Amino acid sequence: MAKVAYQRRQERGEREPVRIKLRKDDLVRVIAGRDKGKTGKVLDVHRQTGRVTVEGVMIVKRHTKPNPSKQIKGGVAEKPMPIHVSNVMILTPGGVPTRIGYKTETLGSDVRRVRIARKGGEVLDKK
Repeated sequence: MAKVAYQRRQERGEREPVRIKLRKDDLVRVIAGRDKGKTGKVLDVHRQTGRVTVEGVMIVKRHTKPNPSKQIKGGVAEKPMPIHVSNVMILTPGGVPTRIGYKTETLGSDVRRVRIARKGGEVLDKK
């Protein structure tokens, strides 16, 4: 059954969703591309394309025509575009770029899977 669904996705040109360890509101640093070295907050995660939108990174200008019926003023608008997830690294609370690992944490009877920094072992999830 899974093979049939896979073949259908291939025919339609759809991709398998990518497992992205980053989440919205994470602080990341760009490690490759034209904005290398910049830091920003993750605004959106696109699992289908494997990309993330980062605040203040990959800013492009879009020229729009005025459209009074839709209350669009027109002019030049700047907006951030998605960047591939492999080109960013999460920052620890100390500001060190690191990869993400997972660890199970037990709080009484509750067992949770939390994200940890590979460098230093700090917990990255906000409680």
